[in-house]
Amino acid sequence: MNVLVLNCGSSSLKYRLIAMPEERELAGGEAQRIGPKTAEPARLLHRVEGRECSVQVDMADHAAAFEQVMRLLDAAPRLHADALGHRVVHGGGAFGQATRVDGPVLEQLAPTAEMAPLHNPPAIRLMEACAARYPALPQVAVFDTAFHATIPEPARTYALPRSLREGLGVRKYGFHGTSHRFVAEEAARILDKPFGKLNAVSCHLGSGGASLCAVRDGRSIENTMGYSPLQGLVMSTRSGDLDPAVALRLLNGLMGDPEAVDRRLNKQSGVLALSGFSADIRDVLTRTNEPGAEADRMRLACDVYLWRIRKYLGAYLTLVGGADAVIFTDTIGEGVPFVRATVCADMGVFGLELDGARNRAADRLPTDVATDDSPVRILVVATNEELAIARETHAALDCAAASPAAGGNA
Repeated sequence: MNVLVLNCGSSSLKYRLIAMPEERELAGGEAQRIGPKTAEPARLLHRVEGRECSVQVDMADHAAAFEQVMRLLDAAPRLHADALGHRVVHGGGAFGQATRVDGPVLEQLAPTAEMAPLHNPPAIRLMEACAARYPALPQVAVFDTAFHATIPEPARTYALPRSLREGLGVRKYGFHGTSHRFVAEEAARILDKPFGKLNAVSCHLGSGGASLCAVRDGRSIENTMGYSPLQGLVMSTRSGDLDPAVALRLLNGLMGDPEAVDRRLNKQSGVLALSGFSADIRDVLTRTNEPGAEADRMRLACDVYLWRIRKYLGAYLTLVGGADAVIFTDTIGEGVPFVRATVCADMGVFGLELDGARNRAADRLPTDVATDDSPVRILVVATNEELAIARETHAALDCAAASPAAGGNA
């Protein structure tokens, strides 16, 4: 089965065609600048067997971008798609696992558009367009929130009136679940341990978003993100944890404009606001040794960023109890040894002993950067959300085919 994995951004569509179950990539690429015309033309980057081409083509919406992708794939018969796997950021409270897409599912997804306004609306519209134009092609929605459906009630409940919690669905959902599950499964494989018995803390540290996940017995029990991806760690432009009174103060100061407050907290805060220089912590780290007040500002930005990660790591190691591993992944987690070293420093009380030389040399992943006698392993694992989506799509369709309703054997 060839699974075409689709990942909608607000103005982009990333895709990978993966042969399952052998997990072999056949093609991939990205449609860029979807929507209204911009200073640069819309284009589609298409990759097959390591060779990449760029095609300039107008794409009014994600459905048009998908048509262009299918046209490129159809040019080579071996690149046909047998199923579509969609990354959907927010599943709300209705979806706790990958789900075959049909009319009722699309109806249930409609209210989630306002929970993830940048990602869910284009993903939902694309699924609708795919169903209309390719009705025989099965589709599966894979939710970033699904892995966190096991977060226990005390951890997911906010201390708010029931009318808000139940009427508006205000609760912790958690995000980056597809990545956290993928690297946790990889950690279990590396440690030769059944996934259902793995205790770990996964640190998804991206150049944009970032979160930690506490995994106990192979299940997510906590995630630093909450009702939205704004909660938790200091991120590139997101503030992370904040006293709610600050948001109220901002609302008053910005003349009651909630969109302005949203922009301030989601797009103008975090590392960018602290450094006044860059939203990427890697850029900030390069300027911490320069003389003068500028370096002081850079050091403070780094200290705040790292303090928040260390605080949550200690808390989550306590929640997990008897951790097998701490896992670092995504752009910063995989590629910045200094961040890993600082986060793990003086964590011996939790059983973390990092080997400095191994950490600095961690360029071929996955790898273990803990000392030989460290009670808790420190793993650096490359995330692969597209492969995780392909796996879940394949599994969901296999289960559907095997069900009595589908005419298979129970």
